[in-house]
Amino acid sequence: MSKKTAGSDAVNKPVRSDSAKKSVGSGNVRKKAPGKKTQKKELKISRRTIIAGAAVLGAVLCVVILFAVVSFRRAQAVSIPATYSNRDMVYNSKEEIALDTTRAFAYGLCVSSDDVGNEEIVLREGESAALMSLDDREVFFSKNMHEKIYPASITKIMTAILTLKYGNMDEVVTVIWRDLELEAGSQVVGFRIGDRVTVRELLHGLLVHSGNDAAMVLARHIGGGSVEHFVDLMNQELWEIGATNSHFTNPTGLHDTDHYTTVYDIYLMLNEAISYTDFRGIMQLGKYELDYTDSDENPKAINLDSTDEYLTGEARPPKDVVVLGGKTGTTDAAGHCLAILSQNAFGQPFISIIMGAQNSSDLYEDMNILLSQIN
Repeated sequence: MSKKTAGSDAVNKPVRSDSAKKSVGSGNVRKKAPGKKTQKKELKISRRTIIAGAAVLGAVLCVVILFAVVSFRRAQAVSIPATYSNRDMVYNSKEEIALDTTRAFAYGLCVSSDDVGNEEIVLREGESAALMSLDDREVFFSKNMHEKIYPASITKIMTAILTLKYGNMDEVVTVIWRDLELEAGSQVVGFRIGDRVTVRELLHGLLVHSGNDAAMVLARHIGGGSVEHFVDLMNQELWEIGATNSHFTNPTGLHDTDHYTTVYDIYLMLNEAISYTDFRGIMQLGKYELDYTDSDENPKAINLDSTDEYLTGEARPPKDVVVLGGKTGTTDAAGHCLAILSQNAFGQPFISIIMGAQNSSDLYEDMNILLSQIN
């Protein structure tokens, strides 16, 4: 019985085929295809990996770009020839070449609430002055820096700023009689009623030759026909750049008891002006041929010399100092004044200002005392 039963079991027990055996052992031989949920999970992980990688790559690129920008701004230096001649550098170059000799140094601000002494710098009585390093944002020296003074034609830095900010350099302006109502003996380009001249040429007349007639034409034009409105814009701009101890009443700098500034505010104005490419290019020129059209439509030209003796070669800066330019000013009340941008032997930029010198000789001698400290 037991054998039969056993045999019966053996007979009735199904025999597995080779394929069946493979199916049973398929867990070891062939994996089951993943389901949709598994595929989605793997896809999500893959997307997360890609996004995370892209984020890391983006962060690295941002750091590299930021470093490059900072390095570029810090590397804005002008190479100085072994034998330096300011006359050769400026007189024998065109404006587009002069542009290549300077960069936009106007970043950051030098700040000092008190005067800064330097035993190596002794200036004449009655003068106000300052020497600032734009790279270090440091006041190296200052004298009467926050005291009220009269700016004379240093005012024209602000006239230029507003022209560059609001003007169209290629627009043509016609000179009218009101533009030429100036004090006797005023420094002028020499325009006449009916002359037609571009804003760009007027800007050259303003900065190279310090022409009061150019200043009046620009003020009327930028002021929408009103010099008074232009003066309002001047005072508004003074506040915007932080020159809160200044107040202007005209675009020329001709003396007015209510037209005043400080050495520090002049620094702020020049620092703002050199952020404009056109200003930097024009301020370097020792001479310029100004083109215009007279009232009869005849082309005319006026040869202008700079009022800055460093640029004309009449004055020479200390060794290894390059004077890039700036603005002069002279009235009986203000004395002889000069605000300039210069560089030392390493290409580092400085702004130096002398106000209230008794004469031109004193002005450039004392400016050289300041400049001798930058190397």
